[in-house]
Amino acid sequence: MQALQQTEQSGDPSGLVELFADGSTLQNLTTRTWEGKEGATQFWQTYLDNFASIRSEFSQSADTGSYGVMEWTGKGELKNGQPIEYRGVSIIEHDGQKVSAFRTYYDSAAFLAPEAKS
Repeated sequence: MQALQQTEQSGDPSGLVELFADGSTLQNLTTRTWEGKEGATQFWQTYLDNFASIRSEFSQSADTGSYGVMEWTGKGELKNGQPIEYRGVSIIEHDGQKVSAFRTYYDSAAFLAPEAKS
């Protein structure tokens, strides 16, 4: 959680990427799967590139020793200047040292531009 917040503040995903195993997989609401550290770098840089600023706040988390679940709210501003606030859940598979799989699900409707009023 702290590594993500540091990445959001700095705009540099390298510290967060170091938490991922070489054979890790990452998925979001798209049908794409990113793989390995290179994939993790692409995944997190793509995430950051959506925002002028973003901060994730975590409301709930649990860890079984091999699976972690986090509920969060992201607040910030999109690159186009539109404010954004959205909620989601992330599931993390790990061995206690490195992340082997990361899946995240969130309110994608929050990214749509508001309709113009007539």
